[in-house]
Amino acid sequence: MISQRDSEQAPLLADTAPDDEADSVEDVPQANGKVPKREKPRIWLRQSWDWLLNNLMTTAIILLLLGGLIALLVYFAGVFDLSPAPVFTEIGILVAYNQDSGESDPEIPDTVCLTPACVIAASKILENMSPRYLAIDPCHDFDQFVCDGWQEKHDLRADQGGAFTGTIMAEDSQQILRHVLESPYSVDDYKIEIDSSPKRDIFEKLQTAYNACMDEEVIKDVGSAPLLDVLRKVEELFPAARPNTAYFQIPKNMDQNGLLMREDNRLSKTLTYLTSIGMDPLISFDVTPDDKDPDVVVPFIAVPRRPGLPTKEYYKNSKLVARYAKTIGQVLEALLAEAEPDSRPLAGLWTQLSTQNAELVQSIVLFESKLAQATPDEEDAQDVTKYYNPMDIDQIKGLLPQLSVQYLVSTLAPAHFKPEKLIVESPSYLKTLSEVLRETSAEGLQAYFVWKTVQAYAYRTEDDALKPLKRFNNELLGKDPNASEERWRTCIGFADNGLGWILSKFFVEKAFSEEAKQFGDQIVSDIKVQFIKKLRGAEWMSNDVRDLGIEKVHNIIQKIGYPTKSPDIRDSAALEEYYAAVNITSTAFFGNALSIAKFTVEREWSALGKPTNRDEWEMTADTVNAYYNPAGNEIVFPAGIMQAPVFYDPSIPQYLSYGAFGSVSGHELSHAFDSMGRHYDETGNFTDWWDDSTVEAFQDKAQCFVHQYHDFTVPNPNGEPLHVNGRLTLGENIADAGGVNAAFAAWKDAEANEPGQLLPGLQTFTKDQVFFISYANWWCGKVRPEAAVDLVYRDPHAPTRARILGTMANSPDFRESFSCPVKEPTCTLFD
Repeated sequence: MISQRDSEQAPLLADTAPDDEADSVEDVPQANGKVPKREKPRIWLRQSWDWLLNNLMTTAIILLLLGGLIALLVYFAGVFDLSPAPVFTEIGILVAYNQDSGESDPEIPDTVCLTPACVIAASKILENMSPRYLAIDPCHDFDQFVCDGWQEKHDLRADQGGAFTGTIMAEDSQQILRHVLESPYSVDDYKIEIDSSPKRDIFEKLQTAYNACMDEEVIKDVGSAPLLDVLRKVEELFPAARPNTAYFQIPKNMDQNGLLMREDNRLSKTLTYLTSIGMDPLISFDVTPDDKDPDVVVPFIAVPRRPGLPTKEYYKNSKLVARYAKTIGQVLEALLAEAEPDSRPLAGLWTQLSTQNAELVQSIVLFESKLAQATPDEEDAQDVTKYYNPMDIDQIKGLLPQLSVQYLVSTLAPAHFKPEKLIVESPSYLKTLSEVLRETSAEGLQAYFVWKTVQAYAYRTEDDALKPLKRFNNELLGKDPNASEERWRTCIGFADNGLGWILSKFFVEKAFSEEAKQFGDQIVSDIKVQFIKKLRGAEWMSNDVRDLGIEKVHNIIQKIGYPTKSPDIRDSAALEEYYAAVNITSTAFFGNALSIAKFTVEREWSALGKPTNRDEWEMTADTVNAYYNPAGNEIVFPAGIMQAPVFYDPSIPQYLSYGAFGSVSGHELSHAFDSMGRHYDETGNFTDWWDDSTVEAFQDKAQCFVHQYHDFTVPNPNGEPLHVNGRLTLGENIADAGGVNAAFAAWKDAEANEPGQLLPGLQTFTKDQVFFISYANWWCGKVRPEAAVDLVYRDPHAPTRARILGTMANSPDFRESFSCPVKEPTCTLFD
């Protein structure tokens, strides 16, 4: 059992689902106004290779007609001398390759790789670079140097807050998965496993879930009815009426105004139910390995990361809060009006909305605001020394007497489980929550639960009453208020969130190979070798700490591509058993979403009372991301990130793969020694294994990164620049610096053993320089101002521009490669 809290607090990227879906997480920045022209997905580039071979005659005719002209263009535009604006195309560069003999043109040096895969890789890099790169000093602005072409080429879609290279990779993967899900099952398509009944069955379950999501006509016909059913359940569990009504009797745990003073069964039952369907109002209940005893699984009481608006900073914007309050009133009034009068849920709430809308809505916003201000700062949520607070039931009850944690745990956990302790992220938050509950009427609290439910399931419902909420969410990130994601993209995401390991199986069979897995494993192993060398040279560490650090690197488990246990995605029968409890029907999209949410929660809680399952993965195989899990001391790289332009076929010069994927690998490994990972020893235990002198030296070095990244800013819509939070992004910035430095050293060793060729059109760059171009190419991106502000407030990653400029400033190898005037790095942890 791996909790997201225990995997790297923020994985390599911001999370990959729409932020405006309350049961999901933020997009890898996506993008548009116009939809960019998409190309055929490229995984390992082998598809392009196959196309060229299979259409050789057609290609040859075209090349005979255009070969002479384009050959001159290639020759004079940069085969030997770079032009100010490279215009290479895949076919254009290929004319220098003799299709009949398979030999290079004698005018082209043998040191240049002219295979189709190399040509495609080179053309993509050149497309992304600034057309005016000769006029740009890479030492001054490497982001502009490498990425201006990318920014000119990629418009943001109306439904996107931002996008970067990883977004395009994710969309390529989505296209592969769309083809799988919109095609009939075929034995010939999937040859890794002999066809079997379980395989067909899991495919049909996956496809049924996707098709039910795609059936917008049925979803619109159903409308708000299933959401209103959930609201009726909330009303049943947490009834509220004014004290002067004849049927309402004030419970002993409430005062004369209907305010919660002591333990309340309604509150406990309501929170238990909402937790069971994937929500986290008031408190987020999780199940996680115990940081100080990671073989044992314990309940974890966390602070909800999003009380209503994305972060507490938003509640300080009075104009925004007024718009938010107006949205709440519009949505709740319109939604409850759709129910039949004689079966309308929450009749008391409906009456208040009709007569005292502004007062009720303000009570919801004020309640949220009080909770938001009590939440820990984002950087403290990354600090295990602050969020690890073990307590027993009685201690928690002393902080929050209104809630029976015992009831919630005994209801959700296996019958045999008896909690000896729970981990509490923020005791001060629980104390404040208790105070806020004592100040809030039962009606106000009921309205809050209703609003949270609407926010959580709005994107599983198609109804006009919910349009104001969706418009407001879009505006928060600078999107077109009326834009919505293409439905097939939404449904791929839904299938991945709900039946992700089945989807992973078909993705891996279509787009990943054993050779890719082996090459990725080799790169990660090479990075570990270099990291050990850097540890040995870390004079700021004491001898004992250095030796334990080396042992920690030796112990790091590397997981590549996809899981082969818990579940083994190669085994259809295992996947069928894994998802047996998920009930999927073809005409009930909302019901499918509920079934998946309940299954996910039940599976998480079923881990209590069992040893930690170290075979589980936190990310599905198609995910374009990676993470380090400190409690498991493991680094994990899904197949989704192992594709161009991050990861290439080993036949392509390896400085490309080491520059991008190698740096990703080094980034994740560096987390073992960053501001959080340093608290965990070689077996994943949270313990003080660094002596005082080493800690003091680390803090001095870390402070350099804090100041450096604080100097980066993003434009704030109010006109003032917003500084990056150097403390919040510290761990990621240390990992970026350590990752690229270790990757460069690993590539230099690989290059010494097997020198790579140059790439066509890039010959005037050294291999060292192209290594760094490959690194930066991965971070090319753009973001809307509103989305940039949102990310600065809550994302532990620096903006992509800062991840290029800051990392290059901290790399002595980069400065040496480009002959920069200043060779010394700005900040470094491991020289």
